Amino acid sequence: MKYMQKSIVVVLLILIVFSCRKISFINSPNASLSFSTDTLHFDTAFTTTGSVTQSFKIFNQNDQKLRLSQIQLIGGSASPFKINVDGTAGVNFSGVELEPGDSIYVFVSVTINPNTSNLPFVVTDSILVSYNGNNKYLQLQAYGQNAHFFRNKRITADTIWNNNLPFVILGGLSVDSNVTLTINKGCKIYTHADAPLVINGSLKVNGGVDDSTRVVFSGDRLDPVYRDLPAGWPGITFTTSSINNVLTYVIIKNAYQGIVTQSSVGDSPKITLNQCIIDNIYDAGIVSVASSIKAVNCLISNCGNNISIAGGGLYSFDFCTVASYATDYIDHKKPVLFLSNSYNENLVFALIAHFRNCIFYGDGGIVPNELIVDKKATAAPFDVAFENVLYKNKDDTIDSLFTNSIKNQLPEFDSIDAGRRIFNFRLKPTSPAINKGVFTGNTIDLDGKMRGTLNLPDLGCYEQ
Repeated sequence: MKYMQKSIVVVLLILIVFSCRKISFINSPNASLSFSTDTLHFDTAFTTTGSVTQSFKIFNQNDQKLRLSQIQLIGGSASPFKINVDGTAGVNFSGVELEPGDSIYVFVSVTINPNTSNLPFVVTDSILVSYNGNNKYLQLQAYGQNAHFFRNKRITADTIWNNNLPFVILGGLSVDSNVTLTINKGCKIYTHADAPLVINGSLKVNGGVDDSTRVVFSGDRLDPVYRDLPAGWPGITFTTSSINNVLTYVIIKNAYQGIVTQSSVGDSPKITLNQCIIDNIYDAGIVSVASSIKAVNCLISNCGNNISIAGGGLYSFDFCTVASYATDYIDHKKPVLFLSNSYNENLVFALIAHFRNCIFYGDGGIVPNELIVDKKATAAPFDVAFENVLYKNKDDTIDSLFTNSIKNQLPEFDSIDAGRRIFNFRLKPTSPAINKGVFTGNTIDLDGKMRGTLNLPDLGCYEQ
């Protein structure tokens, strides 16, 4: 028994000695150190606004502790980049210790000062990591872009924007009643998450047919993780006093709501949309309450609810493609078109809505009826008609509203791959929508291509 007790005491002493022994540092120049990447790339960062934060890890792959004699931002305090090592900000760190098999994070952000260039430009720097007589460098690279910056901007007089620099909206922008904001071809408008565009007056957007000349409204997060996320900015609201808005060759994408319009003023359409794309909108591409919209050659795609019309109003949609597929960001759970002459059970108004040469389609079996027409009893006019359209609906309750139309056939879009975010809504040569339209005086499509030169025009926003 005494012998066993002595043995236990000896074992405990050995364990205590080993537990108290400090793990020694490796001093060999052959010690193994690695980075999770060799270069950090920052996509376009607008001058003065800063970027998102990126990071990389430094790994100690040895079975002994490793002391990093220096972690240094080479550009120092004058660098456009800022670093933070394991929770501490600075430009030069010394004596950073890494446990065996352990790692630390280095966080990097960038703020770029304006220069005289109208074009994107590149800024670079590097981070030096020194240990055991070795020097390793991690490269930093960012693309900068000068811009016009507006924070909580109120436009009180007629204003014209030209395409010399991008426009970055922070905190929101509003256009006063009886004031017109004109945006010319090629302008790019990037809006922050807290920055709605509110039009009390008029918005005139004069985009061009070429990709480089279209006017784009999107969020200001251009880094890969966020650039395609919906709900990145609030969207564009046209208030009760807003009139005579005309948007031509405009792309509105990645917003919470694309276009919101309230009430009508005057006999002309409150909003006219010519060759516009409204895409990847989290809530609804178009929300209209008792208003008036004329849309020609428009694509409204992959929105939580593509078009939602309530409270009646006056609407004309010609040669439009309204389609949704479930994506990584938005499930297709709602009809692509909802129409109602009421705002609630107690408010019922006249509704006149005509849809010609359009495609209404949603993928998958979750939404059986892609068109919902909700009619509340009223003495006010109710005139809803679909002429020469392709649509998907399981029920036949609204079939009487359709003439010369194609029901429950695949539109055969050119190429759709939701997993890879490929959505080409042009038509295959075998599409049933080809040559099924009717002439309405609109002679071009969304690409500027002539319609129906040899035969009848095709349905949807693209001519095959």
